[in-house]
Amino acid sequence: MRKLNYCEMSEEQLKLKKADLEERYAAFKARGLKLNMARGKPSTKQLELSMPMLDLLNSSSQLVSSTGDDCRNYGVADGLPELRELFAQMMGLEAGNIIVGGNSSLNMMFDTISCAMTHGFSDCKPWGRQNCVKFLCPAPGYDRHFAISEYFGMELIAVPMTPEGPDMDLVEEYVKDPCVKGIWCVPKYSNPQGYTYSDETVRRFAALKPAAADFRIFWDNAYCVHDLTDCPESLLSLWEECRKNGSEDLPIFFASSSKITFPGAGVAAMGASEANLKELRRHYSFQTIGPDKLNQLRHIYFLPNMERVKEQMAHHRAIIAPKFEAVIRWLKKELGGKGIAAWTEPNGGYFVSVDVLEGCAKRVVELCKEAGVVLTGAGATYPYSKDPQDSNIRVAPTYPPIEELELAMELFCLSVELAAVEKLLQK
Repeated sequence: MRKLNYCEMSEEQLKLKKADLEERYAAFKARGLKLNMARGKPSTKQLELSMPMLDLLNSSSQLVSSTGDDCRNYGVADGLPELRELFAQMMGLEAGNIIVGGNSSLNMMFDTISCAMTHGFSDCKPWGRQNCVKFLCPAPGYDRHFAISEYFGMELIAVPMTPEGPDMDLVEEYVKDPCVKGIWCVPKYSNPQGYTYSDETVRRFAALKPAAADFRIFWDNAYCVHDLTDCPESLLSLWEECRKNGSEDLPIFFASSSKITFPGAGVAAMGASEANLKELRRHYSFQTIGPDKLNQLRHIYFLPNMERVKEQMAHHRAIIAPKFEAVIRWLKKELGGKGIAAWTEPNGGYFVSVDVLEGCAKRVVELCKEAGVVLTGAGATYPYSKDPQDSNIRVAPTYPPIEELELAMELFCLSVELAAVEKLLQK
């Protein structure tokens, strides 16, 4: 039996539906739920996967690296070679173009922007001393990326996302402006839609001819090994494509083990051309005399090669894939065919992107919060937290236990329906 599209309902039908939804919603509020789905955090069960890593170093351990350096001491600014090699394989670069740092790739991105603001790239005037600095922000996208650009006072320009990646026609047009200095990218299983950039999109990035010599592509491959199915999506190597085009200075790559081991105690990596690394190494030399090599050594013992990384990620998948399946099941069951919501079904990453009826996202988030479920704020996936359609909501299924997630999704779908009926009755 075909579900009745809400947009086709009469006013009387909508009023009856609204009364029914309000009664169900009141019952949910009475439960006194306190659930949080605001961020894409690994669950407690996922964190337990890496607990054995804490036993790999003790006072009797061999704490000298393969380079002969004492890991308790200063030095080895680029990170331990085994970990540089592992990240090179994960990121599709060479180990010589990798720097392994502390636990946060976001920290490395912030520092890279800071370096550009104070000292610049490509012998250009620092961004902070130029008349205007604009940054391209594929949207919906990662709010923390946008927040960095906003923090430094840049003008943020939204670029629509497609299933193939950012709208490259617009990107190619925008980079003709010398004030445009960069673009944020999550190229595999993008945040929040779970899209992987097509081969054509990657090639067009590599072939960009920006007017600004100091334009940079910030390639945050946060989910490079975070697959949810037996058929993982593949991402063409931007590094190799840039080498073919002689544009190696365009991209700066980032990744981390945050959702592989411990988010608060993992390791992060950055990759770039030798020219870019020369600038960045100098920048880092004033901040630190070396990273936490004991933590790096712990990771080398726990994840000695890519096979071990894949084994670790298979364990993660066993925990979180059923949660993604539950989210999609609820969306299809409760909202499918009603004309009030659309969503992505990602093959990896940490999020599901839901587009509700235009003008309803803030109301849905508000309804969920009032009934005890906290979601990512409406608009967060757009520059300046302003979704022009007020329709996109990022759902983060990974953190809550499956039983709580089922409750949260029941409430979420109910809130989407109630917000849609309210909106339609206003017309």
